[in-house]
Amino acid sequence: MGAPQLNPAEEAELRQHIAREVEALAHEFAGIFSVETIARYVDESFEAVRRRARVLDFVPVFVHRYTRERLRALAQAEGLSPKDRPEVLYVCVHNAGRSQVAAALTAHLSGGAVNVRSAGSDPADQINPAVVAILNERGIDLAEAFPKPLSDEVVRAADVVITMGCGDACPIYPGKRYLDWDVADPAGQPREVVERIVADIEGRVRQLLAELQVPIAG
Repeated sequence: MGAPQLNPAEEAELRQHIAREVEALAHEFAGIFSVETIARYVDESFEAVRRRARVLDFVPVFVHRYTRERLRALAQAEGLSPKDRPEVLYVCVHNAGRSQVAAALTAHLSGGAVNVRSAGSDPADQINPAVVAILNERGIDLAEAFPKPLSDEVVRAADVVITMGCGDACPIYPGKRYLDWDVADPAGQPREVVERIVADIEGRVRQLLAELQVPIAG
Protein backbone atom coordinates (compact mmCIF):
# COMPACT_ATOMS: atom_id res chain seq x y z
CA MET A 1 0.00 0.00 0.00
CA GLY A 2 1.45 3.38 -0.99
CA ALA A 3 1.48 6.39 1.31
CA PRO A 4 -1.58 8.69 1.15
CA GLN A 5 -1.13 11.71 -1.11
CA LEU A 6 -0.77 15.14 0.50
CA ASN A 7 -1.61 18.60 -0.73
CA PRO A 8 1.14 21.27 -0.38
CA ALA A 9 -0.19 22.57 2.95
CA GLU A 10 -0.31 19.07 4.46
CA GLU A 11 3.16 18.33 3.13
CA ALA A 12 4.53 21.53 4.72
CA GLU A 13 2.90 20.69 8.05
CA LEU A 14 4.35 17.18 8.02
CA ARG A 15 7.80 18.57 7.25
CA GLN A 16 7.49 20.95 10.21
CA HIS A 17 6.73 18.00 12.49
CA ILE A 18 9.80 16.19 11.19
CA ALA A 19 11.97 19.29 11.77
CA ARG A 20 10.83 19.26 15.41
CA GLU A 21 11.93 15.64 15.68
CA VAL A 22 15.43 16.73 14.65
CA GLU A 23 15.45 19.31 17.44
CA ALA A 24 14.26 16.80 20.05
CA LEU A 25 16.77 14.15 19.05
CA ALA A 26 19.60 16.69 18.81
CA HIS A 27 18.93 17.56 22.44
CA GLU A 28 18.88 13.90 23.50
CA PHE A 29 22.09 13.01 21.62
CA ALA A 30 23.97 16.25 22.31
CA GLY A 31 27.68 15.57 22.62
CA ILE A 32 27.35 12.24 20.79
CA PHE A 33 26.19 13.15 17.28
CA SER A 34 26.12 16.42 15.38
CA VAL A 35 22.87 18.06 14.36
CA GLU A 36 23.81 17.35 10.73
CA THR A 37 24.14 13.62 11.42
CA ILE A 38 20.85 13.54 13.29
CA ALA A 39 19.08 15.46 10.52
CA ARG A 40 20.39 12.98 7.95
CA TYR A 41 19.15 10.02 9.99
CA VAL A 42 15.76 11.66 10.54
CA ASP A 43 15.43 12.32 6.82
CA GLU A 44 16.35 8.73 5.94
CA SER A 45 13.92 7.38 8.53
CA PHE A 46 11.19 9.73 7.35
CA GLU A 47 11.45 8.49 3.76
CA ALA A 48 11.53 4.85 4.88
CA VAL A 49 8.55 5.18 7.22
CA ARG A 50 6.49 7.40 4.94
CA ARG A 51 6.56 4.91 2.05
CA ARG A 52 4.81 2.32 4.21
CA ALA A 53 2.58 4.49 6.40
CA ARG A 54 -1.11 3.71 6.37
CA VAL A 55 -1.97 6.88 8.32
CA LEU A 56 0.34 9.86 7.91
CA ASP A 57 -0.69 11.30 11.28
CA PHE A 58 1.49 8.62 12.89
CA VAL A 59 4.55 9.31 10.74
CA PRO A 60 6.28 11.83 13.08
CA VAL A 61 5.92 9.46 16.05
CA PHE A 62 7.25 6.50 14.08
CA VAL A 63 10.10 8.58 12.63
CA HIS A 64 11.12 9.65 16.13
CA ARG A 65 11.09 6.07 17.46
CA TYR A 66 12.86 4.58 14.46
CA THR A 67 15.54 7.30 14.30
CA ARG A 68 16.11 7.11 18.05
CA GLU A 69 16.59 3.35 17.82
CA ARG A 70 19.04 3.72 14.94
CA LEU A 71 21.06 6.45 16.69
CA ARG A 72 21.24 4.44 19.90
CA ALA A 73 22.45 1.44 17.92
CA LEU A 74 24.99 3.57 16.08
CA ALA A 75 26.31 5.00 19.35
CA GLN A 76 26.73 1.49 20.75
CA ALA A 77 28.32 0.14 17.57
CA GLU A 78 30.88 2.95 17.54
CA GLY A 79 31.65 2.73 21.26
CA LEU A 80 30.09 6.11 22.04
CA SER A 81 27.51 4.64 24.42
CA PRO A 82 28.17 1.81 26.89
CA LYS A 83 26.42 -1.55 26.66
CA ASP A 84 25.01 -2.81 29.93
CA ARG A 85 22.90 -5.67 28.54
CA PRO A 86 23.11 -8.26 25.77
CA GLU A 87 21.80 -6.97 22.43
CA VAL A 88 19.59 -9.25 20.33
CA LEU A 89 18.27 -8.42 16.87
CA TYR A 90 15.46 -10.40 15.23
CA VAL A 91 14.98 -10.14 11.47
CA CYS A 92 12.25 -11.56 9.25
CA VAL A 93 10.85 -10.44 5.90
CA HIS A 94 8.00 -8.15 6.91
CA ASN A 95 8.74 -7.45 10.60
CA ALA A 96 5.02 -7.98 11.09
CA GLY A 97 4.90 -11.43 12.69
CA ARG A 98 7.79 -13.68 13.65
CA SER A 99 10.41 -11.07 14.51
CA GLN A 100 7.87 -8.93 16.39
CA VAL A 101 6.77 -11.97 18.43
CA ALA A 102 10.35 -12.95 19.21
CA ALA A 103 11.34 -9.42 20.22
CA ALA A 104 8.26 -8.93 22.40
CA LEU A 105 8.67 -12.30 24.13
CA THR A 106 12.39 -11.72 24.70
CA ALA A 107 11.76 -8.34 26.32
CA HIS A 108 8.90 -9.76 28.38
CA LEU A 109 10.56 -12.98 29.54
CA SER A 110 13.88 -11.29 30.32
CA GLY A 111 12.21 -8.52 32.29
CA GLY A 112 14.23 -5.99 30.30
CA ALA A 113 17.57 -7.68 31.00
CA VAL A 114 18.10 -8.02 27.24
CA ASN A 115 17.97 -5.08 24.85
CA VAL A 116 15.93 -6.23 21.87
CA ARG A 117 15.42 -4.87 18.38
CA SER A 118 13.56 -6.22 15.37
CA ALA A 119 13.47 -5.33 11.69
CA GLY A 120 12.35 -6.56 8.29
CA SER A 121 14.09 -6.96 4.95
CA ASP A 122 10.83 -5.80 3.30
CA PRO A 123 8.64 -4.31 6.07
CA ALA A 124 4.86 -4.46 5.94
CA ASP A 125 2.63 -1.50 6.74
CA GLN A 126 1.23 -3.01 9.94
CA ILE A 127 1.77 -5.82 12.43
CA ASN A 128 -0.26 -8.99 11.93
CA PRO A 129 -3.52 -8.41 13.89
CA ALA A 130 -3.63 -12.04 15.07
CA VAL A 131 -0.14 -11.63 16.54
CA VAL A 132 -1.19 -8.43 18.31
CA ALA A 133 -4.28 -10.13 19.78
CA ILE A 134 -2.48 -13.27 20.96
CA LEU A 135 0.35 -11.35 22.61
CA ASN A 136 -2.14 -8.95 24.19
CA GLU A 137 -3.83 -11.93 25.85
CA ARG A 138 -0.42 -12.77 27.35
CA GLY A 139 -0.14 -9.26 28.78
CA ILE A 140 2.24 -8.02 26.07
CA ASP A 141 1.18 -4.76 24.43
CA LEU A 142 2.39 -4.06 20.89
CA ALA A 143 0.63 -0.69 20.66
CA GLU A 144 3.93 1.17 20.18
CA ALA A 145 5.50 -1.38 17.84
CA PHE A 146 5.54 -1.04 14.07
CA PRO A 147 7.34 -2.75 11.17
CA LYS A 148 10.80 -1.22 10.63
CA PRO A 149 13.32 -1.56 7.80
CA LEU A 150 16.55 -3.37 8.51
CA SER A 151 19.42 -0.91 8.93
CA ASP A 152 23.15 -1.45 9.09
CA GLU A 153 23.68 0.10 12.52
CA VAL A 154 21.23 -2.19 14.34
CA VAL A 155 23.12 -5.20 12.96
CA ARG A 156 26.46 -3.70 14.03
CA ALA A 157 25.16 -3.06 17.56
CA ALA A 158 23.77 -6.58 18.07
CA ASP A 159 25.56 -9.37 19.91
CA VAL A 160 23.16 -11.99 18.54
CA VAL A 161 21.38 -11.72 15.19
CA ILE A 162 18.51 -14.14 14.60
CA THR A 163 16.93 -14.41 11.17
CA MET A 164 13.65 -16.05 10.27
CA GLY A 165 12.97 -16.58 6.59
CA CYS A 166 14.78 -13.54 5.19
CA GLY A 167 17.63 -15.38 3.49
CA ASP A 168 20.92 -13.52 3.30
CA ALA A 169 19.44 -10.02 3.50
CA CYS A 170 21.24 -9.39 6.80
CA PRO A 171 24.85 -8.16 6.52
CA ILE A 172 27.50 -10.30 8.20
CA TYR A 173 29.96 -8.77 10.67
CA PRO A 174 32.72 -10.64 12.51
CA GLY A 175 32.40 -11.24 16.24
CA LYS A 176 28.63 -11.68 16.23
CA ARG A 177 26.57 -14.77 16.76
CA TYR A 178 24.19 -15.51 13.88
CA LEU A 179 21.29 -17.94 14.15
CA ASP A 180 18.57 -18.85 11.68
CA TRP A 181 15.30 -20.07 13.17
CA ASP A 182 13.13 -22.21 10.89
CA VAL A 183 9.79 -20.77 12.03
CA ALA A 184 6.57 -20.76 9.99
CA ASP A 185 5.24 -17.41 8.77
CA PRO A 186 1.96 -16.46 10.53
CA ALA A 187 0.81 -14.28 7.61
CA GLY A 188 -2.60 -15.42 6.40
CA GLN A 189 -2.77 -18.30 8.86
CA PRO A 190 -5.80 -19.11 11.07
CA ARG A 191 -5.57 -18.21 14.73
CA GLU A 192 -4.80 -21.73 15.95
CA VAL A 193 -1.78 -21.89 13.63
CA VAL A 194 -0.56 -18.48 14.79
CA GLU A 195 -0.89 -19.65 18.40
CA ARG A 196 1.35 -22.64 17.62
CA ILE A 197 3.89 -20.36 15.94
CA VAL A 198 3.94 -18.09 19.00
CA ALA A 199 4.46 -21.14 21.24
CA ASP A 200 7.29 -22.34 18.99
CA ILE A 201 9.01 -18.95 19.17
CA GLU A 202 8.56 -18.79 22.93
CA GLY A 203 10.35 -22.09 23.36
CA ARG A 204 13.25 -20.84 21.24
CA VAL A 205 13.40 -17.56 23.16
CA ARG A 206 13.53 -19.39 26.48
CA GLN A 207 16.42 -21.49 25.17
CA LEU A 208 18.24 -18.39 23.96
CA LEU A 209 17.86 -16.68 27.32
CA ALA A 210 19.25 -19.78 29.04
CA GLU A 211 22.26 -19.68 26.70
CA LEU A 212 22.74 -15.98 27.49
CA GLN A 213 22.46 -16.83 31.21
CA VAL A 214 19.54 -14.45 31.58
CA PRO A 215 16.95 -15.63 34.13
CA ILE A 216 13.28 -15.70 33.21
CA ALA A 217 11.50 -12.78 34.85
CA GLY A 218 8.71 -13.49 37.29
